[in-house]
Amino acid sequence: MMLENLVMLAFVAVLMFCVAFGVPTAAALIAGYVIFILYGMKKGYSVPSLLKMSWSGLGTVIRILFIFLLIGILTALWRGAGTIPEIIAVSAGLIHPSGFLLLSFLLNCAVSVLTGTSFGTAATMGVVCMTMGSAMGVNPLFTGGAVVSGIFFGDRCSPVSTSALLVSELTGTDLYGNIRRMLRSCLVPFVLTCAAYLALGAFSRGGSGAMDVKTMFSGHFTLHWILLVPALLILVMAAFRAKVKYTLLASAAAAAVCCLVFQKMTVHELIRLMIFGYRSEDPQLAAMMNGGGFLSMVQVSVIVGISSAYAGIFEGTGLLLGIKRYVEAVSRRITPFGGILAVSVVTSMISFNQTLAIILTDQLTKDAEPDKEKRALALEDTVVLMAALVPWSIAGNVPISTIGAPMASLCLAFYLIIVPLWNFARALTQNRKNFERN
Repeated sequence: MMLENLVMLAFVAVLMFCVAFGVPTAAALIAGYVIFILYGMKKGYSVPSLLKMSWSGLGTVIRILFIFLLIGILTALWRGAGTIPEIIAVSAGLIHPSGFLLLSFLLNCAVSVLTGTSFGTAATMGVVCMTMGSAMGVNPLFTGGAVVSGIFFGDRCSPVSTSALLVSELTGTDLYGNIRRMLRSCLVPFVLTCAAYLALGAFSRGGSGAMDVKTMFSGHFTLHWILLVPALLILVMAAFRAKVKYTLLASAAAAAVCCLVFQKMTVHELIRLMIFGYRSEDPQLAAMMNGGGFLSMVQVSVIVGISSAYAGIFEGTGLLLGIKRYVEAVSRRITPFGGILAVSVVTSMISFNQTLAIILTDQLTKDAEPDKEKRALALEDTVVLMAALVPWSIAGNVPISTIGAPMASLCLAFYLIIVPLWNFARALTQNRKNFERN
């Protein structure tokens, strides 16, 4: 047990060192992988057997790596086709000083559900809301909290969210079944969050500043309501529970047609867009729109792949057995959900990315909550959101930096806080009722 503790401490130290000195995430995870390989060799396992364990861990997620790459292509096509500019142009017209914080939360919720990405939503609708909030004289601390809450609404429960896909694959559960359960578990927290931003907005009324995003986008894109079709296809096909890869392919095909017909791209430009993502030479437009593409998801896929290889080594060598027994004991006292919540806080703090936090939490809580569907929901209600509340995690740091909000805005990201607390309270109440009944 002493060796296992030392190995985990060494792993945490490497992660913290890499965060402090700006070492790329993939490089940091490779260093951690070397540590776990050396541990396995110390325990008497051969290198080939450790590589086999790694492959078994990778095998649990390899099917979704293709989908991740499709998502990268899709987000580039949505940018180039004018779908995202059209969504923002329509949405921005709804923002009004009255209820600004509530509208900011709701609009970022909507865009994040459509795009499935917290980072992409922050860079587009999040930037628009922050800019308009500044023009209205709204405290950026408040606006930042509303934006962060909204961008992680879809990151948690969108059918094209990489975190939702990862949780589904890790737990062996149905994505759409998970989304249905997520919507039920977040209903009360969603209403409470809306009420909180409505009340907070009463103390932050400013002027009537505006941001004419439609004019800005019109200079670079041909805007038309038909450009919303690729996004609507996501919602329609998800409603009919179509397989995610077919949903993504259909939306990508529609967006490609929009690129060729409306934006007058050549086939060469279209292929370049899909591979390298959207790039604009206009500084203002680039800040909001640059990104996406096949290559943008390669690093994400590498991070998921290496982190999954960890899981195979953990399982094969029994590295986490001691910690898992402790987690089980804690879970018996504070409910399995409480145990998962406690673990998610720790893994989110020692990991600097959402993916590793999700995989570690799943590994540590499998025995505490053997029901796959309950564990999947608990992961979505805890670690997926907890990771964004850690200032040094890229899950929270990148969106905050992108929109230019103060880091303290994370304290006002009510949705991220209320969802786990509400469901923990429900779990405790249900546990107490079961105890009294027995």
